[in-house]
Amino acid sequence: MRVTSVCLLAVGLIVAVGLTLRRQRQSASDAQSIGAPTNGVPDHYDPRRDPEKDLLAASAEAKNSQRNILIVVGGDWCSWCHTLDTFFRQHPDLTALRDQDFVTMKVSMSQENPNRPFLSRFPQIHGYPHIFILDAEGRLIRSQPTNELEDGSSYNVARFTAFLEQFAPHSSR
Repeated sequence: MRVTSVCLLAVGLIVAVGLTLRRQRQSASDAQSIGAPTNGVPDHYDPRRDPEKDLLAASAEAKNSQRNILIVVGGDWCSWCHTLDTFFRQHPDLTALRDQDFVTMKVSMSQENPNRPFLSRFPQIHGYPHIFILDAEGRLIRSQPTNELEDGSSYNVARFTAFLEQFAPHSSR
């Protein structure tokens, strides 16, 4: 009887330690992604993120750095969303231009979390990824379908550059 009680206690302790470590790893991950509105743009669309909080953080950062906000709406299910991420990785000059003039954040649109309350303030989206440009105060400047920036199986550097330059804050032009 005593051995069984000790074994159960040990198993319970191991489970508790495992859950605590898991929560700590998740908290560390969440703390890192709280800064996601910075220009360390996440590699994926996290349906657990709170876009309201992200927008508040992005707005504060945009005000401090005199930039606009670039919101990319999409999902990990979206092949063109992955193509857009790859496109920016393959064009560091374009990424530098984006990061110079915009605080970038991603908003997940998925079955798991369609973020309807957040997205309801913007014009309807007809395809993904979709870009919204906001000023530092959070006011919509542009709703941009990305299919207009496509070129073959990727995106067009000249069109994307012109788009980013057109909607950059006036002070950086």
